[in-house]
Amino acid sequence: MPRLVQPAPLTLDAKRAFLSNPASYGIASPVEVVETHVSWVFLTPQRVYKLKKPVVWDHVDFTTLAARRANCLAEVTLNRRLAAPTYLGVVALVRNGTGDVRLCREPAPGDAVQDWLVEMRRLPREEMLDRRIATGRISCADLEPVVERLVALYRHAEPEPLTGAEYRGYFRRTLGEHADSLCDARLGMDHHRVRCLEAGLQAFLSRHPDLFEARVVAGRIVEAHGDLRPQHICLIDPPQIIDCLEFDRDLRRLDPLDELGFLAMECRRKGAAWVGDVILDCYASLSGDGCPPRLVAFYQAYRAFLRALLAAWHLLDEDCRDPQHWRCKADGYLVLAEEYLAETGLDRGIALP
Repeated sequence: MPRLVQPAPLTLDAKRAFLSNPASYGIASPVEVVETHVSWVFLTPQRVYKLKKPVVWDHVDFTTLAARRANCLAEVTLNRRLAAPTYLGVVALVRNGTGDVRLCREPAPGDAVQDWLVEMRRLPREEMLDRRIATGRISCADLEPVVERLVALYRHAEPEPLTGAEYRGYFRRTLGEHADSLCDARLGMDHHRVRCLEAGLQAFLSRHPDLFEARVVAGRIVEAHGDLRPQHICLIDPPQIIDCLEFDRDLRRLDPLDELGFLAMECRRKGAAWVGDVILDCYASLSGDGCPPRLVAFYQAYRAFLRALLAAWHLLDEDCRDPQHWRCKADGYLVLAEEYLAETGLDRGIALP
């Protein structure tokens, strides 16, 4: 009886080479390859394939094949909440005994699974919200269907079981962590500026506990999208909202005002503050949920502070090609954080050192 020969495992470079080759998909068009912190994304004219990197961070451990498969499955399940037609499923990258490599939904006997990938339909790039803003092809009518989908998600989500004190405690703890990280000498940030922002945000938490308590009591803290940016929203019919933050549920536990305030902040960064205003107004109208301006401004200052850190962290990458770009981006977010902190109505002369 012939003995099955176990195929040799593919190296990471070999996986990337195969997935970058148009012949692997039976097409002639070039494959566009995009690298993120945790994935390589391979874009064909009709499909997108996302390969997880075997990385380990505070909230991420993709070092095993099983962990990467579990994350792919979670990504598909979670993103189908807001983009079911886009997320097609999880596919295997396999190699058989003769050395042939292919993508398939169900590995055959004798196939050795080399890795797992998320498969998506490719969305039209020109219809993404960030591109529509850049080209000026955006109206209030384009935004209402997006907000309707998000309101439905928030409305059907179970309120998170936490107290007002626990909710404020989360912000207190993470603000301290973000500030400490931004003060890492390797990043070259202005430490006094960072600590002033931290102190201002902490002061707001101390002075307005009622605002946070009211959100918890009203059941407004829910499992949301977690990374709602203009480049993740496609303005087709129906709108597709993709790339939720799938790897840590705690980071998806959000107040809709926090999530939508973040989206509004990113629209402001792109020179379209009015888009964020329309989104927040539309949310208030469709949901019946009031938007306390001071609380929204706090959320936006907090998110800008966090985004400054995420931008600055690129400076620690061994292959960082454009440090000045990331320093400018981090500084731009700190400017936004200062502007939003001022919008909370906090007396800077009293609150800040």
